[in-house]
Amino acid sequence: MSSSNLETGTHPDVNLEATDLGRKSSMALLAQATAQELRQFWNDWENKPEVETLRGPETGLVMVRGRIGGGGSAFNLGEATVTRATVRLGNGAVGHAYALGRSSEKVRLAAVFDALWQEPVHRQAVADEVLAPIAKRLGESLEQKRAETAATKVDFFTMVRGDD
Repeated sequence: MSSSNLETGTHPDVNLEATDLGRKSSMALLAQATAQELRQFWNDWENKPEVETLRGPETGLVMVRGRIGGGGSAFNLGEATVTRATVRLGNGAVGHAYALGRSSEKVRLAAVFDALWQEPVHRQAVADEVLAPIAKRLGESLEQKRAETAATKVDFFTMVRGDD
């Protein structure tokens, strides 16, 4: 990810088109946000809509499955805690959110931003004010991890012994 994409507020994962892929990208970023980030974005949001909770937030377990070698036989790896919520805005837009962990507030706010993203009049604002900062933080975190990993890299080489 280039820094120019981050500075302009765009990110390869932030697809603003009203498609399933665009919504999937926005929901993925919302799921990776922290509760504190979403709370701050909501506090800064002007003209907050009425929000009705339709489901949850509820926390439960899901089975995580794996595949041998990435493509072989499936097996149950273990269980993960997931929280989900569904909300409806005053204008009828319905938003859903799922995230790992038990943060009810995070998932409820993610569902609100999902519903706002679905409205064409709010889509760009959600992308610029919510999704882009999340993508920027995730990109910076990834770059930091890559730099830390690169610092520990060891290059092995084989020395050829000369013939005696």
